[in-house]
Amino acid sequence: MPQSYPEVTLQTALEHGLSAEEYESILQILGRVPTYVELGLYSVMWSEHCSYKNSILEIKRLPRRSRRTVVEAGEENAGVLDIGDGWAVCFKIESHNHPSAIEPYQGAATGVGGILRDIFTMGARPIAALNSLRFGSLAVQKNRDLFRGVVRGIADYGNCFGVPTVAGEICFDQSYDGNPLINAMAVGVMKHEMMARAAASGNGNPVFVVGSATGRDGIHGATFASEDLSEASAQRRSSVQIGDPFKEKLLLEATLELIKSGVLIGIQDMGAAGIACSCTETAARGKAGIRFDVDCVSRREKGMTAYEVCLSESQERMLAIIAKGGEEVAERIFDKWDLHADRTGEVTDTGRFVVMEQNTIVADVPADTLVLGGSAPQYRRPFNRPEHLDALLSFDPSHLPEPSDYGDVLEKLLSAPNIASKRWAFEQYDHTIGTNTRVGGGRSDAAVVRVPGTSKALALTVDGNGRYVAIDPKRGAALAVMESARNVACTGARPIGITNCLNFGNPMNPETFYFFHEAVGGIADACKVLDVPVTGGNVSFYNESGGKPVLPTPVIGMVGLLEDISKTVTIGFKNEGDFIALLGSLGPDLGGSEYLSVIHGVFAGAPPRLDFDHDKALIDLLAELADLELIKSAHDISDGGLAVTLAEKCIAGGIGCVLTFPWKGRAVDTLFAETSGCAVVSVEHESWSVFRHAAEKHNVPVQILGRVGGDLLAINDWILLPITRIEEIYEAAIPDLMDKDHPLDTLQ
Repeated sequence: MPQSYPEVTLQTALEHGLSAEEYESILQILGRVPTYVELGLYSVMWSEHCSYKNSILEIKRLPRRSRRTVVEAGEENAGVLDIGDGWAVCFKIESHNHPSAIEPYQGAATGVGGILRDIFTMGARPIAALNSLRFGSLAVQKNRDLFRGVVRGIADYGNCFGVPTVAGEICFDQSYDGNPLINAMAVGVMKHEMMARAAASGNGNPVFVVGSATGRDGIHGATFASEDLSEASAQRRSSVQIGDPFKEKLLLEATLELIKSGVLIGIQDMGAAGIACSCTETAARGKAGIRFDVDCVSRREKGMTAYEVCLSESQERMLAIIAKGGEEVAERIFDKWDLHADRTGEVTDTGRFVVMEQNTIVADVPADTLVLGGSAPQYRRPFNRPEHLDALLSFDPSHLPEPSDYGDVLEKLLSAPNIASKRWAFEQYDHTIGTNTRVGGGRSDAAVVRVPGTSKALALTVDGNGRYVAIDPKRGAALAVMESARNVACTGARPIGITNCLNFGNPMNPETFYFFHEAVGGIADACKVLDVPVTGGNVSFYNESGGKPVLPTPVIGMVGLLEDISKTVTIGFKNEGDFIALLGSLGPDLGGSEYLSVIHGVFAGAPPRLDFDHDKALIDLLAELADLELIKSAHDISDGGLAVTLAEKCIAGGIGCVLTFPWKGRAVDTLFAETSGCAVVSVEHESWSVFRHAAEKHNVPVQILGRVGGDLLAINDWILLPITRIEEIYEAAIPDLMDKDHPLDTLQ
């Protein structure tokens, strides 16, 4: 007997998160009132999370192509770039913010699982995972619980699946109280001939749902991710998926074998919006239709309706379209990897997504009206520049008094959670799985991972600075791109492409949308200067709690290419007697800095100046210096300035340094300014003249600062600290805060 569903009215549509105008559009598309299942399909597929309806017109401004582009943003599940010799790199970053705020362990774990599926459904074997995490103050017990749960979820999923978590960033700010940001990135490699498409084609070709059984977990997860967090939404734990990394590993191996078998037509993972999304997107890409019978789908809960089956976001599931006649080959592969596979329907030539339940059609809609690029709405939202930015930008840090003890300032910065060692988190991740990790575990500007079977390597990093963007969104976002490029260049790699995760508040607020609009412009400008494409990514709106948005936080995932992994450069000082040099020119760039925040409690001042040409010259120079093997170490200047950069180089190398150099202006600017376009390198005496000639060729200023050696960090007459002491402070800060008996527990 056919399932009985509620009557569909405008009120029903509003309760599904659709607007009155969107409901009217659905009526016009269908020429009738939608069924309840059809309304469910439109509500999830037209949510911000799936349709990008409030952001697509903005992100079209981003550059999508370069000479390396194989698959550009929006064409498939992830972007693909050529890295030579028949190899390609596939990478993407996505958010799992709202689920992690409700269930930190499962939210973070399934965020990792989802992004990994995006990679291996393209035919690429994942070789690295990264993450960008942001939480409220660790002085608050709830934030420590979120931090602990998220890190454990990432670690357990990645470690069990068998992918090394090689790099990331972890930041803290009170704006993230109640709404942490959990951005997961994955990187895979493949030979060009292995690339698969997420498109349905071939009338009559069978459609399979492969992997885990379908449950009620994650229903309306996409719409949940498209609304503000509130006390009510905090109770919606059914919107959070549950992960199984062992099942995902089986899916990986089966998928890659299926691609090699030659019987696969198209494949897509089931992430946001589950069956609804995978069926409509593959059908629309292939200009085809799909007829789908929900009664053929294995379920782990009784009484599930077609509405629930179509919208479920149960994890570790794939949609596979198999060439007619190849069913036995596919089924043997599924059996080999102990995967359940349900034949649920077939490809049609109608262009429609038809859902059958108990031999009754419960949904019949044009597939391309549900998807991005089809009839999904696209809005150009108004934006206004907030008036308070004038005061932030006009703040002059030079009016603040000079500190009396620069060593004390450095110790406080090294113990600040945003700068202190993140070993507490990274030691929970296995960054050596697969034995291809050359540099990982959060111990460098960027991780370096070998392309298996070659001498090539990829340098990987994620970067962002919400404070900069909150003060000057265009410059702040551009600075994030340039920092990520400097980070990969410090390893010796050349930047080749980025993916981004754009985390912002409610787009319906014109002042909030201003930050988004300007940040996209900043990313576009920086990418054009670097000649790197944005291969894909994610927009995450509605990151608010208690009516207040998080800091506007664009996160940049950068990939760089090293042709010879043996020429990798790391951050730590190496040899007694090596020269230490500053590349670039430090300036009085204290605005929005960690120094102002930690020492003076000030959040103001213009972010660091940005000179694209100078930054690009430094990036090119660093890659050339590594290729010529002229530098022994490199570390860019960012959070905390020169003093922190030097301290981190000493800690990483287990050796001190003595610096005696002239300076102009205030010592505090020299030591703690976060000037863009600067790096500190160490150079052997015999290489100095060739090194200096290379810098001059690129018009990059060089200043010799001192020499490597000893067991002290000595900077002029400003700072004199034992390396053992700064390392102890740097390493102990976060473990001390995470101690459940820490006295800060009372500050809630």
